[in-house]
Amino acid sequence: MASPGWKNKLFFGDNLTVLREEIDPESVDLVYLDPPFNSNASYNVLFAEKSGEKSSAQIRVFDDTWHWGIEAEVSFRETMQSGGKLADLLHAMRGFLGQNDMMAYLVMMAPRLRELHRVLKPTGSIYLHCDPTASHYLKLLMDAIFGARHYINEITWKRTTAHNDAKQGRKAFGNVADILLLYAKSSDYIFHFQHGEYSSRYLKKYRNTDPDGRQYRLDNLTGPGGAAKGNPAYELMGVTRYWRYSKTKMDDLLAQGRIVQTRPGSVPQYKRYLDEMLGVPVQNIWDNISPINSQAQERLGYPTQKPEALLERVVKTSSNEGDVILDAFCGCGTAISVAERLERRWIGIDVTHLAIALIRHRLRFAFRGQLSPYEVKGTPTDLAGAVALAKLDRYQFEWWALGLVDARPAHDKKKGADKGIDGHIYFISDLTGELRKAVVQVKSGHVMRSMIGDLNHARQRERAEIAILLTLEKPTAPMKQEAATAGIYQPPEQASHKIPRVQILTIEELLSGKRPELPRLAQFDTFRKPPRAEKGTRPEQGELFRKRG
Repeated sequence: MASPGWKNKLFFGDNLTVLREEIDPESVDLVYLDPPFNSNASYNVLFAEKSGEKSSAQIRVFDDTWHWGIEAEVSFRETMQSGGKLADLLHAMRGFLGQNDMMAYLVMMAPRLRELHRVLKPTGSIYLHCDPTASHYLKLLMDAIFGARHYINEITWKRTTAHNDAKQGRKAFGNVADILLLYAKSSDYIFHFQHGEYSSRYLKKYRNTDPDGRQYRLDNLTGPGGAAKGNPAYELMGVTRYWRYSKTKMDDLLAQGRIVQTRPGSVPQYKRYLDEMLGVPVQNIWDNISPINSQAQERLGYPTQKPEALLERVVKTSSNEGDVILDAFCGCGTAISVAERLERRWIGIDVTHLAIALIRHRLRFAFRGQLSPYEVKGTPTDLAGAVALAKLDRYQFEWWALGLVDARPAHDKKKGADKGIDGHIYFISDLTGELRKAVVQVKSGHVMRSMIGDLNHARQRERAEIAILLTLEKPTAPMKQEAATAGIYQPPEQASHKIPRVQILTIEELLSGKRPELPRLAQFDTFRKPPRAEKGTRPEQGELFRKRG
């Protein structure tokens, strides 16, 4: 169990920096990582010598990370200076692959994998989730860092059903699987064998039933190979054979009623009960874990989300209760949620405030009343930090600010106009059941009165009841006056509740605890509450994000 005073941790930032500065050596029991990579890109595109204009379809912030440029070059040189097998390997791979997306990906992954090796306990292990396009190169990196003798398995997870890959412009079999590379820190690693359900065909073998209702089948007791295999020969119930068990063991089984002779003179058989069977041992082909399809209840709308059943198998296999689980690319937080439910401690790292906000909502709603203490590190806690974030990356600032008011981002920041709306907060009327919404705009620069009029027009165009402006700067008196002219909204279910149609909140006010005025059900429909996730059990999962037309 977790030691007194321990707090789980959720870090915003580059995982390489976080690993180097925040995570102690040999402090983690299990690492799972699912690095963002453009699985949908064609093999030829990945290996083309190009400038890097196309970005990952999964997380836009990695535009610069996975393309060859100054950052990749610096990372490559740092690895060369460190020397060793990893440096030799990357040097050879650069000569073979050239300077392209694939090489940039490997160069950026190498130091992260080395740091993950450093933070693992001697009994720890790591699961690296990747696709077949890069898995063979990543395996070389893992061999160089962990040692080929500590390779455990290459696991194939069938992530989707059959489909036609013709749209990729290639003649090939459909790719329906991901790869998980499993390595250990040493030979003394934690591993609990897992078992799956038996097939209906196998269960039909247990067609016999005891008076107490226990199902069983009859199994062979004779010793294969006879004396050559060291099996003893003796008489049992009038039949002499070579048997699987010693005479003493067989007498015990006979006394327990576990030996059955179907008719006089027939070879005795062993009564094997179904409820004593563990199940089918899990192999390295995982084809019984369903992917998250468009209708799945646990779907969050996050493009790289993995099913909880997949992470549950990983966590149960390679950790014990109270162990520390680390996800260095934690995305929407599936590994963290599973670790929390299975009574593990956890550390999550992500480089987008969008992911951090989603994880916080997921944990709060899934484990309400049961959530273990945790802290968020790397996000602004005061106005100076907010200003610094806005200067560094206005998109990250926007996602962070939207998270302060429980707003869902309105768009994915692709090039093009956002029509003056950055986020939505949805709510449903108690009386009519009608879907309604508030629109949110975030401003990190100078603000003026005309922006309020534009925001109100955007509210009307979007058919929203409320518009909210979040701003770093304090609003001017004319801005407040303009907002007041937008009028009042009265929720049908709260007739006495008068809510300003247009509201202005500063980041400083939000950091001090102030929140927008909204109907009481607003935030709970934007981020829909999943059913309670009881610790130690698999929850009945619900959707956190509702798709809106």
